[in-house]
Amino acid sequence: MANLESILDFTTKVAEQAGDLIVQMRASRQLKTSYKQHIELVTDADIASDQLIIEAIQTKYPDHQILSEESNPDLSSIEYSDTPLWIIDPIDGTVNYAHYHQQVAISIAYCVKGQVQVAVVYCPFQAEMFTAIRDQGAWLSDQPIRCSDKTQLNKALVATGFPYDKKGKLPQLMSSLEAILSHCADVRRIGSAALDICWVAMGRLDAYYETVSVWDSAAAILIAREAGAKCGHFVDVPKGEPVELYSENLLISNPVLFDELKSILKGANLSA
Repeated sequence: MANLESILDFTTKVAEQAGDLIVQMRASRQLKTSYKQHIELVTDADIASDQLIIEAIQTKYPDHQILSEESNPDLSSIEYSDTPLWIIDPIDGTVNYAHYHQQVAISIAYCVKGQVQVAVVYCPFQAEMFTAIRDQGAWLSDQPIRCSDKTQLNKALVATGFPYDKKGKLPQLMSSLEAILSHCADVRRIGSAALDICWVAMGRLDAYYETVSVWDSAAAILIAREAGAKCGHFVDVPKGEPVELYSENLLISNPVLFDELKSILKGANLSA
């Protein structure tokens, strides 16, 4: 396997470059926006960031596979083989970005055989670089991080999010939200799944649940796992799916709260 420290060094530099780019583009206050399938917001900064990251990877690692939200989102094209795979979200939190919020992230995961080995999630507007190497730990700006040690769910802060397309999904979404809100201290909806998960990793949040896309979560989940969080699903993963990259019905929390939260969400999902 490639030297993971050198992979991490390369990835953090690329994330910083992409971060600088999207900060500069937003500062110009001339963002161009459009909608995928008429509901999902995308900006010209998403495309520019995507191109920067992909060109950097292709230049340094021309034989590697790339899965990207903007330019190659086709999961069926991916082979979980010996050929390394990069999973990219050039801007996670595009709606936040377009509305001049700070909770925006660039997410890059380096995977081999369906397992993330190196992860970077960078929030340029807060200058926070979350990183992890498999079995070696997780860091925020080079400082080791750990998830919370909260033991009582009624004192826990839980995050979630909602899909662009809510048609037919509202009963289940609201059932889960009501169930969680009735058991925890409060709920946050921050607008970036990658940052939600990283905030669980460093204790700003105690748990997070949602169905997202793999590019939203792949890097952040390794960061959370390496920070001591328990990462899984509140509905069983279908057979044949690579468990680590399956991004539906995600649940990430500190280990003490995980089973209780899973039971609550599973019950809400069945009753919706």
